[in-house]
Amino acid sequence: MTTSEVQVIVIGAGLSGLRAAKELHDAGLSYVVIEAMERVGGKTLSMPTKDDGKARVDLGAAWINDTTQTEMHSMAEAFGLGLEEQRTKGISVYQDSLGQLSSGPYGMESDLTPDQAREMENVMAKLMKFIEGCNPEDPRQGADAAKLDSMTVMELAEDVFGGSEVAHLFLATMTGSFFGADPDAMSALQLVDYIKNATGLTNILSETKDGTQYLHIKQGCQAFATNLAAQLNQGSIKLSSPAKLISQSDQGCVVETCDGTIYRGAKVILSIPTPLYHSVTFQPDLPHAKAVLRESAKYGYYAKTVLVFPFPWWREIGLSGSLHSEEGPIRFARDTSAPEEGQYSITCFHVAGTGRAWSELPADERQKTVLEHYRTLFSGAAKDVPEPIQVLEKEWSKDPFALGVGTPVMMPGIMTGDAYRALRDPFGHIHFVGTETAIAWKGFMEGAVRAGSRGAREVIWAIKST
Repeated sequence: MTTSEVQVIVIGAGLSGLRAAKELHDAGLSYVVIEAMERVGGKTLSMPTKDDGKARVDLGAAWINDTTQTEMHSMAEAFGLGLEEQRTKGISVYQDSLGQLSSGPYGMESDLTPDQAREMENVMAKLMKFIEGCNPEDPRQGADAAKLDSMTVMELAEDVFGGSEVAHLFLATMTGSFFGADPDAMSALQLVDYIKNATGLTNILSETKDGTQYLHIKQGCQAFATNLAAQLNQGSIKLSSPAKLISQSDQGCVVETCDGTIYRGAKVILSIPTPLYHSVTFQPDLPHAKAVLRESAKYGYYAKTVLVFPFPWWREIGLSGSLHSEEGPIRFARDTSAPEEGQYSITCFHVAGTGRAWSELPADERQKTVLEHYRTLFSGAAKDVPEPIQVLEKEWSKDPFALGVGTPVMMPGIMTGDAYRALRDPFGHIHFVGTETAIAWKGFMEGAVRAGSRGAREVIWAIKST
């Protein structure tokens, strides 16, 4: 059994934990970062599509912007990472719940009737009023917080937005794409709060300037994590080291990993999501409010399949590469190519209920159904639909050290209760970070980095003031 002593033990080598460690490093504190996975990066995962290790595609977090996501953009510049604008040109494809295909210019692919278009405007206007009244620092204080946290998103669509097909489809699309959740499985307040945290409805839906999906990283988003890790002390990151016990007393903390290694420190920065709290034994146990979060917060279903091609065939015939289907298994897809890197890909997303159903298939059947759906979706717009030369899949919900991506889903009643208020609160010598604890950009890489900085500041102040 090995024992090490440092001032701060950081648990988790995703962007939040690594950013916290970098700030501890800059402050001159001693630290160790322990990580359950065999790599750094957490929910960022960039896989090469060529033998030289280049032309990477993102199986995890994938986009930033260069205006309101200031921390991520600053790191991209500091690390010399290339930025690729999301393709928003060409014809896109939409498949309705009956399997019927339609196509149109990017952003106008769904074939709405005039009445449906007016209904969409009405739904968006009502939703924007709720968003304007939301308080991102304390969601309980928002103008409509109690009302929104008393209902699911499905009930919001039915009881507040009139129950129209447009309202149900629009809100289900958002809960699926943002959380991997079905609209009957999450609080309406959580959806509204999430949109507010991402600077509003227009930007969260946008893939153009200021939008949440404006830029992707040519070298892959995991490069943020590898570059942060390279700035830390050599040997300070311990991979394949899941924490199993965190005990604390007046003297500080003791962390034990699954291989029996023990770390002693004055403080712990915990950078794992609430659904993974159950994987760690806390002595003493978490206070009631945090224990409620541990038991109630669950991830939705989220997976990606990346189709890799030798050339961007869809661009050559005027297609955007953007797909949207109400029936799945591909719920939506985007062109995620980086031409300067020689990387041409379409990334397919599998989410919520249709994703879970697809997930139950054997691996070869999952791939088969994705390729069949890919051919179907493009069949109306392309005479010949080329086969990919490589297929990469990542089911985040089946990764035992992730369980999902983004922000865990919360049912009505949690966000306006004591449990959610305690989300960021330290517990003794343990400080909590991670993207779900962010005030702005929760669920995004930007939120993860900002939360890591906040946790580091708390610990640096506590240690240096004693």
